[in-house]
Amino acid sequence: MVKKIERAEGRAGFYVRQPTGYRAFIPALLPPNPRLQINDTLLNLLSDADRAIGRLDAAAELLPNPDLFVAMYVRREAVYSSQIEGTQASLTDLLEFEADAKRRVTAKDVGEVVNYVAAMNHGLERLTSLPLSLRLIREIHEKLMKGVRGGEREPGEFRRSQNWIGPPGSSLKEALFVPPPPGELMTMLGNLEKFLHDNSPMPPLIRCGLAHAQFETIHPFLDGNGRVGRLLITFWLCWKGILRRPLLYLSDYFKRNRDEYYGNLQRVRDEGDWEGWTEFFLEGVRSVATEAAAMAREIQKMREAHRAMISRQPRAANGQVLLDHLFEKPMITVKQVEMAIGKTYPVAADLVGRFEKWGLLREETGLERNRIYSYRPYLTLLGEEEKRR
Repeated sequence: MVKKIERAEGRAGFYVRQPTGYRAFIPALLPPNPRLQINDTLLNLLSDADRAIGRLDAAAELLPNPDLFVAMYVRREAVYSSQIEGTQASLTDLLEFEADAKRRVTAKDVGEVVNYVAAMNHGLERLTSLPLSLRLIREIHEKLMKGVRGGEREPGEFRRSQNWIGPPGSSLKEALFVPPPPGELMTMLGNLEKFLHDNSPMPPLIRCGLAHAQFETIHPFLDGNGRVGRLLITFWLCWKGILRRPLLYLSDYFKRNRDEYYGNLQRVRDEGDWEGWTEFFLEGVRSVATEAAAMAREIQKMREAHRAMISRQPRAANGQVLLDHLFEKPMITVKQVEMAIGKTYPVAADLVGRFEKWGLLREETGLERNRIYSYRPYLTLLGEEEKRR
């Protein structure tokens, strides 16, 4: 335990002056005390968020293959969550890499996004046999950080030294926020794990929001805390059965409201404002679930329209097979089309040319050879901006 030289008690915790002069924050254990005050505003947000999640589950089930939609949403979340941390890779960059890894697209930080997808998929698979736990959190972190920026900073291990949050190049004494010293971590993390497993009465979305804020305050790793904390939201909701499919990702909402996101987290620490944070979190759940449900419906409408168009063309069967494949792999090479439809390379090349003519595929590289084509209408619906050559 650290020597408590200076202590200012608060609802969410207290700051402790360390022997070398900086102040570290020691979070209070969950649940908050005094307990969360659920006023009419918060109650209405909770009701709206619960209904929005139900509509999202229902909309996803109407898709012919919901798992393909999930796979694309995982990639989309990987991009947005990584961008919060300053990465530059886009969804197009990630899909180009997946379409032709040998070309090793030069987009900055694409490896971090690839790792995020791997960490998400690993976590979802492990949740089928392992409860959400500190062990799983460490596994996810190891997948996330392996071989990328920050990968030298003990992937998969809780930190054994002090970290801090501040502008690039800032010192510990100049930090905007200093999480608890390493000697306090296991007490805090043990309480967080217990809170995640606690079955005492509390609305699940509220419990999830409180846990995310607490994880970000504990900041248990030397790097990658924001990404792991955002992954935990979806993992917990799926593990508890709140979501049947992992389709709720708040990174886009946090990215669009970055200042408010960080401001609400800091007000919890400084003022104990758990209610303000919870309102912000529930509004995020409501808006993101509503947008995702609407997107699922639009994707279904687009798929039906494209299938109808293809059915009116010669050799429609090959086209329908390719169309279905594009919902899983919306960036593709002619060679991959050849394998997807099980025909010869000339047949695949002819089909790609016809898809281009119909406006379903667009060539992205500008090259004469080794071309990559995108199912641009689908990527546009997913919110991906036009790729600039």
